[in-house]
Amino acid sequence: MPKELSRSLQHRHVTMISIGGIIGAGLFVSSSAAIAAVGPAIVLSYLITGVLVLLVMRMLGEMALALPAVRSFTEFARAGLGPWAGFVAGWLYWYFWIIVVPVEAIAGANILHAWLPLPAWVLGLGLMAVMTGVNLMSARSYGEFEFWFASIKVAAIIVFIALAAAYACGWTSPQGPTFANLTSHGGFMPHGFVAVLAGAVTVYFSLTGAEITTVAAVESKEPARAVAQMSTTVIVRILTFYVGSILLIVSVVPWDTVRIGESPFTLALTTMHFSWASTAMSAIILTAVLSCLNSAFYVCSRVLFVLAEHGDAPQWLVQLNDRRVPSRSVWMGSLAGVLGILAATVSSQTVFAFLVNASGALSVFVYIIITVAHFRLRRERERTGGPAPALTMWLFPWTSYAAIAGMVAVLVGMAFTPAHANDLLWSIISLLVAVAAYLLIRARRESSAKTSSASSARADPARGS
Repeated sequence: MPKELSRSLQHRHVTMISIGGIIGAGLFVSSSAAIAAVGPAIVLSYLITGVLVLLVMRMLGEMALALPAVRSFTEFARAGLGPWAGFVAGWLYWYFWIIVVPVEAIAGANILHAWLPLPAWVLGLGLMAVMTGVNLMSARSYGEFEFWFASIKVAAIIVFIALAAAYACGWTSPQGPTFANLTSHGGFMPHGFVAVLAGAVTVYFSLTGAEITTVAAVESKEPARAVAQMSTTVIVRILTFYVGSILLIVSVVPWDTVRIGESPFTLALTTMHFSWASTAMSAIILTAVLSCLNSAFYVCSRVLFVLAEHGDAPQWLVQLNDRRVPSRSVWMGSLAGVLGILAATVSSQTVFAFLVNASGALSVFVYIIITVAHFRLRRERERTGGPAPALTMWLFPWTSYAAIAGMVAVLVGMAFTPAHANDLLWSIISLLVAVAAYLLIRARRESSAKTSSASSARADPARGS
């Protein structure tokens, strides 16, 4: 059996994976809640959050070039802070994405339910079966699937930006430029600057996913180059796909007409008199959901594989199939997804709600761990006089301090936001469970090592003395 993951992902695959990672249903649908809560100034929330994500991605780029042997996102935590950080970051990251699997499968099923007369849970299980098959075939099959689905998402946003810009500038609008919508309905900040900061909390989770490249890069020919390139281009993508499209939405339509849970993209296109808007956006949102589901499947299996390699997960998960895919880790993700769908069907307000709430802030915890790991690695390199990589963090260490402060502010914002306070509480409990699990496993390993050493001493008295 093969011992290493394949290197079958091409540069075009990794590029589109890095782009598709930050374009999901959070942009197409969930942005409606952020717009309704903040108003036109939501673009500032996206900018603030985008800067935080940019700083973390820049750190990843520096670490990827400085430590080319460490090619997985959570393993930078192990390199900088030790085994405990690799264990905690790995399991928290796995849990975050394993919850995304049933959430996206259910979202896709609900969209399909409008077109196919089948129960949503049946459609959800069907999507799980398809994605399991895609991820079992090969890394290249995942990359190819993600390449085309991400391409559709990117093309859709570019077309939308072109149409909305023409309308907002007055070229296709019968009433002329519509930029007055930015200030004519209660002002640019109708709820004040505090609402902008609170909006950044909601927006933050929409941007989670840019780091998927560091997981997928392991199976490309030039992992470090792929991660470094992603870290330098992520700001352009955030500005274009998020800030640009959201700015045009609140320019085309009054922000107070956006309804929570309905796509603001559909509303804007309908306002611009495109009759095909609803059907087209449903198809695009389905594409985004399937893309995110596919990536979640992939990330879960690879993170679990890396954990098993380091002894932090059962060793039987290390086994690869003939296509060099960690098939058992894929099946674990599939099983967890199926159980999540069944839990959502049977008790959506209890079991499934608890699972989702418990993952709410985990990405913030993992990002903070990665940031601290980068700080330690950078200081160690400077202390030993090691060569600096071609790509380094700007204005270090002040930007590192700023990134940590910004992410702590996100957690504080969650604590004081009723919609997120419960998520933060259960996420903290998840963090404590992960730390307790590591301490328990470490104690067992130390006990086992002492027992083994004592047995060896009894078997060889001369050696024991």
